[in-house]
Amino acid sequence: MLKDNGIKPAPDRPSSWRSFLKAHWGQIAATDFFSVEVWTPRGLQTYYALFVIDLKSRRVQVAGITTTPNESFMAQVARNWTDCVDGFLRDHRILICDRDTKFTAQFQAALKAAGVDVVFTPIMAPNCNAFAERWVLSIKSECTNRMIFFGEQSLRRAIDEYVAHYNAERPHQGVGNARLQSAEPAGVGEIECTDRLGGLLKHYRRAA
Repeated sequence: MLKDNGIKPAPDRPSSWRSFLKAHWGQIAATDFFSVEVWTPRGLQTYYALFVIDLKSRRVQVAGITTTPNESFMAQVARNWTDCVDGFLRDHRILICDRDTKFTAQFQAALKAAGVDVVFTPIMAPNCNAFAERWVLSIKSECTNRMIFFGEQSLRRAIDEYVAHYNAERPHQGVGNARLQSAEPAGVGEIECTDRLGGLLKHYRRAA
């Protein structure tokens, strides 16, 4: 029946992208860049922020922010991510990224030497890096698109505040509306509100 319908035997049957992700779920991370326009003494400049996200937990780390994401920048990122003590990728074996030329051969070789395989998405297929693409949408719609940045430090502060909010305070539908790094305190007290970036980001919880 399989042969009559043009379906190959199981060992020769190509697996879907969804099956690939599920088979390696706990060891996969994804990375991408997003850009932000910043006013500087030299005028309007484009800054590029590189981040990495753990697909299973949704935890995010911003690796660096620069106007020139060149080979030396990417080489330093690779060293930081694969550090044996606190590198983000120390427990991962696969890193998904698109075919941007910023992911240089030197960057790929450094990850490969540390045991991390770089898997490129197909051309013009952003859905194959959906977790990273969704995070870019989140930070832009909830933070950077709502602010005007004057100088690099204001951009760094905003991104740091958003990442802290995302990892520790914001509930996530993909993990049962739980927060990633802290548990909701028990109790039936009054609702408290804390905010970041002048109230742009808000977090509600019960008083301890």
